[in-house]
Amino acid sequence: MVNISEFTSRLKKVMDYHQLSASLFADKIGVQRSSISHILSGRNKPSLDFILKVTSAFNDVDMYWLLNGKGSFPKNVVNTSTSSTPSLFNSDSETNAKKIQRIVVFYADGTFDEYKK
Repeated sequence: MVNISEFTSRLKKVMDYHQLSASLFADKIGVQRSSISHILSGRNKPSLDFILKVTSAFNDVDMYWLLNGKGSFPKNVVNTSTSSTPSLFNSDSETNAKKIQRIVVFYADGTFDEYKK
């Protein structure tokens, strides 16, 4: 059985990790803002649909961790692809090519991630 107070604590941890307010989190997973408020206050229990929306929107959230605290957050994502992925940052051996120094990704919620060589 899911302990609701521990579940809400883990849900808040996901929101804090991704630097999202309750309303931005609701928008991101596609639920009404009041749903998040009711779950965080303990008024309502999360539905299976809610859990699936969270784990679909955030690949680093493990369903078993979210529900009962087993596992880790953020979960370790293993690349199962057998082909090698080319690096965005050119190696030093490519002297004539332009080299990427940094990449900045801007998100709709106003946050951003920066990747440097």
